[in-house]
Amino acid sequence: MGVTLLALTVGLIFGVAMAMLRVYGNRFLRQVATVYSVIVRAVPVIVIIFILYFVIARFVNLSPFLAGSLALGFASGAYQTEIFRGAFQAVPPGQMVAARAIGMSRLQAIQSIILPQAVRLALPAWGNEATLVLKDSTLVFVVGVPEIFRRAQQISARTLEPFMAFGAALLLYLILTMIATQILQWIERRYRLQM
Repeated sequence: MGVTLLALTVGLIFGVAMAMLRVYGNRFLRQVATVYSVIVRAVPVIVIIFILYFVIARFVNLSPFLAGSLALGFASGAYQTEIFRGAFQAVPPGQMVAARAIGMSRLQAIQSIILPQAVRLALPAWGNEATLVLKDSTLVFVVGVPEIFRRAQQISARTLEPFMAFGAALLLYLILTMIATQILQWIERRYRLQM
């Protein structure tokens, strides 16, 4: 759960920032955000985990937990960029025009008018991304982070009961995904009522 929460937070920060650059940035910033999104989505998440843990961690002291979480967040951020880019573009352009007409700066308009509407539009797709990150958290076992899948492997090897061990892991992931889905649906309903 810790890996998932940290990865989602990092991904959200990257995703919203890069989506804003893709939609509202100058030409150079749009290109930077586009390159990030395209390249990171083209590379398997496990490769990003290895690069962060075995290459970048040589220069920066990163624990396996932090390296795995940041790698998942960095990868998720590319997908979240596209989710929020679509949400920003779905907000009618007249909203920005109206905000600017009443004297708001571009940044104020984005923060106060555009972003709240974009978040509401992005929530269903973001919920999917959240469950994918939860499932992708199994990949951090490759750098030594003990998580559900790794624990199931250890139990299976010790008890020689792979069906029971991996069946329990399956149930845990199913329960966690169902809980996450319920929470996200509750947030979506609450957000819809406030708008």
